[in-house]
Amino acid sequence: MRDAAERVLELAGEAGFALAGIASAEPSDRADAVREWVAAGRHGTMAWLANHLDVRLDPGLLLPGARSVIAVCDAYHAEAAGPGTTGGGEASAEADDGRARGRVARYAWGDDYHRLMKKRLHGLADTLAAAYPGATFRTAVDTAPALERELASRAGLGWQGKNTMMIHPRHGSYTLLGLVATTLPLPTSAELDYPAVPGGGRTVDAVDRCANCTRCIDACPTGAIAATGYSLDASRCVSYLTIEHRGVIEDALLPGVGDWLAGCDVCQEVCPYNEVGRRNPLPVRDEYSPMPRGLDRGLDLVELMSWTAEDRAGAFRGSALKRIKLDMLRRNAVVVAGNLLTEREDPALRAAVRRCLEDESGLVRATAEQVVARWAAG
Repeated sequence: MRDAAERVLELAGEAGFALAGIASAEPSDRADAVREWVAAGRHGTMAWLANHLDVRLDPGLLLPGARSVIAVCDAYHAEAAGPGTTGGGEASAEADDGRARGRVARYAWGDDYHRLMKKRLHGLADTLAAAYPGATFRTAVDTAPALERELASRAGLGWQGKNTMMIHPRHGSYTLLGLVATTLPLPTSAELDYPAVPGGGRTVDAVDRCANCTRCIDACPTGAIAATGYSLDASRCVSYLTIEHRGVIEDALLPGVGDWLAGCDVCQEVCPYNEVGRRNPLPVRDEYSPMPRGLDRGLDLVELMSWTAEDRAGAFRGSALKRIKLDMLRRNAVVVAGNLLTEREDPALRAAVRRCLEDESGLVRATAEQVVARWAAG
């Protein structure tokens, strides 16, 4: 089956994926840790992570009779951008026009990766089904119950670092993952001696190369990464708080949100392997370009606090950020504005926050009350 495996990797390249590898469809060797993580409530309100947990832990339940998993990734823009952003993860959040802006995580600068990857994964699966009619295939992109990072690491796309991201030693962690589970018994990347793969890179062993580095742990603004690494309390993560959490953000976590409106890149910005990755970039598809959305420059906070449903729909059509509800976006804008106003005065920004004290949205109103109370506390 070596020829079949090499053909699979070749077809993945033709489908436009930056890296591809093959893992065996064995159950997770981290099952106990995952169950403990869920039991401790570290998934926050993301109930789907607890649902179908048996399937998530065993690809053989995702696709009955699965023997192999083909893991692929797309790369997205790793260059620091946005108003005042530096390579170290700091930002002034002020645009050239002097208007305060909030930042958006890099993965969301372009079009929605779920839709883009699913389309190409379905095409790859159809091609493989035609080539191997006795086998079956099932695709997964983030929303299916599967441990994408563990399977991708097994397939040679990197290792799971202390920030729990999958990191390639040459290309870093700014990648998006997809899977194709199959009943076809294929040699793994390890058995293929970690061959050359699409994008000009190679698959690698999953040996942990984080060593004694603690940059991501030290830099996490809300202390979401465990002190020993390799575990994340999602309920404290800025990405969770700004994208998934539907309610009022806990007072103690507000400063840690910083100037992030949607998502957070801090643990990746400080990772030394992403410094290496910038010198050895994987090809980025045009669909992930920040143009014409301009989200790499951030969003105007004063404008965002008064957005309508139509404003949100127009700005985020075809974007991964469309999952963030309007009142959540406006809540996030109030939080970011409050954080910026603790550092410098901006009359227009302060007035916009105060207007939110009378907002029709209870979530926005309660958040404005939090921010004003922080000002009063000094």
